[in-house]
Amino acid sequence: MSAQTDRFVHDRLPPRNQWPRMHYDLPELQLPAQLNAIGELLDKAAAKGFGDRPLLRSPRVTLTYAQARERVDRIAQVLTQDLGLVPGNRVLLRGGNSVGMALAWLAVVKAGLVAVATMPLLRARELGDIIDKAQPVAAICDAKLLDELEQAQKEHPSLQTILRYNAPDDPRDLGALCATKAGHFTPCPTAADDIALMAFTSGTTGKPKAAVHSHRDVMAACEAWPRHVLKATPDDIVMGSPPLAFTFGLGGLLVFPMWAGASVYFPDIPYTPEAMAKLINEVGATICYTAPTFYRQMAPFARTHGLPTLRICVSAGEGLPDATRQLWKDATGIEMLDGIGATEMFHIFISSAGNEVRRGAIGKVVPGYTAKVVDDAGNEVPRGTIGKLAVTGPTGCRYLDDARQANYVKDGWNYPGDAFTQDADGYFFYQARADDMIITAGYNVGGPEVEDALLRHPAVAECGVVGKPDEERGMIVKAYCVLKPGHDGDAAMVKALQDHVKATIAPFKYPREIEFVNQLPRTETGKLQRFRLRQA
Repeated sequence: MSAQTDRFVHDRLPPRNQWPRMHYDLPELQLPAQLNAIGELLDKAAAKGFGDRPLLRSPRVTLTYAQARERVDRIAQVLTQDLGLVPGNRVLLRGGNSVGMALAWLAVVKAGLVAVATMPLLRARELGDIIDKAQPVAAICDAKLLDELEQAQKEHPSLQTILRYNAPDDPRDLGALCATKAGHFTPCPTAADDIALMAFTSGTTGKPKAAVHSHRDVMAACEAWPRHVLKATPDDIVMGSPPLAFTFGLGGLLVFPMWAGASVYFPDIPYTPEAMAKLINEVGATICYTAPTFYRQMAPFARTHGLPTLRICVSAGEGLPDATRQLWKDATGIEMLDGIGATEMFHIFISSAGNEVRRGAIGKVVPGYTAKVVDDAGNEVPRGTIGKLAVTGPTGCRYLDDARQANYVKDGWNYPGDAFTQDADGYFFYQARADDMIITAGYNVGGPEVEDALLRHPAVAECGVVGKPDEERGMIVKAYCVLKPGHDGDAAMVKALQDHVKATIAPFKYPREIEFVNQLPRTETGKLQRFRLRQA
């Protein structure tokens, strides 16, 4: 039933015995064998009563679902009629979060092509690595970001065509090409298991991997966390900082709002903590997505300006320190909605909201998924014991042509690489990335727990904690701290922070070394790159 005549991605999926076990236990997960995700989310919007409701907002334009559908159809016609692309061809997308980027992504997937979205800050060398891996035959690029992509194209001529948008005076602009089209495009009759997108991981542990997701994965993800935990409504206006090039942003800022009939606002300027707080008020945003560090930086502005329209604040991308959760709650009155997901799993699979929140816990497993904490042999450990998280559900990891598949999927279970405990009530408590656990003098110490303690000190703006090799103890706890203005990184501050940690958590967890730095290494999505701290 596959419509994808270009079998490049299908032929490079892992061997079947390395695939995760997928299960669709809930009625809403019983999806048809023939399925186009954009046909479901966009073309059927009118029948659901969303046709005349706003979908995509910016300072310059607001598009209803019906208007967005027409523009998506025109782009799909350009891709298939003018470029002659066939289902299964890959299309590289390059741009920041914008209406244009969203429309391009929707058109690619609706046409049965495979979307390969990339981060706007990537350079030619990094783009070249992605081109080598994904072998896109065409690209759609924001005109402001053409230079690096054109440089990569020279070195990787398999990328044959680059379409540009936001270039109104250029006859090759995508808008000019679309103006010649009728704006009626029937969704490609893809099988549910045909490929919709290829998402490159964020590189927190080194060289990025390409995770492959099907049309079924996209729709199954909509029927899990958004339905059971987020519970957005058609009246919601969504804002946030995660890039559309990563699945956290793709789900939160495009796919999940469409599933709910809600709308998304994309600003013309980069977000800063103060700008986001002001824009939430100007736009009347009700749902916000960003990383814990950004919430922490935004808290003083939220307290100053007030955020009366905001009702849901989603935190993901990295561990949420309880100190940050309480700081945000004190500033806004809102209990943050925490969650853990993975590019490999498409989106969030452990989370709790509202009255279900338990302090210190990420939450419970999202309906549709199964999770457990296991030892190195895959055996479930007693409740309260630190182990590795293992997950199955309606989505799962399939890397494109990557030997690391065998590390992520074992006996059908996905191993996201996180260390957790689970309590008697089924709540999951994040400890650290599995490779970030610090074993010092026989004790297990989770870096995020020490970071949370340090963040409770009034002098600390940001921090990262890792293990440093030590002959006597095996490892010692080392902290890298960014101080707030007006505080000196001297020996007195080291002792003050050490004493503070000893008084906050078990004394053996205190950082025996503290180094003060101006900034911490982070990915473009805001995730702390602890491997760089360990390398340092």
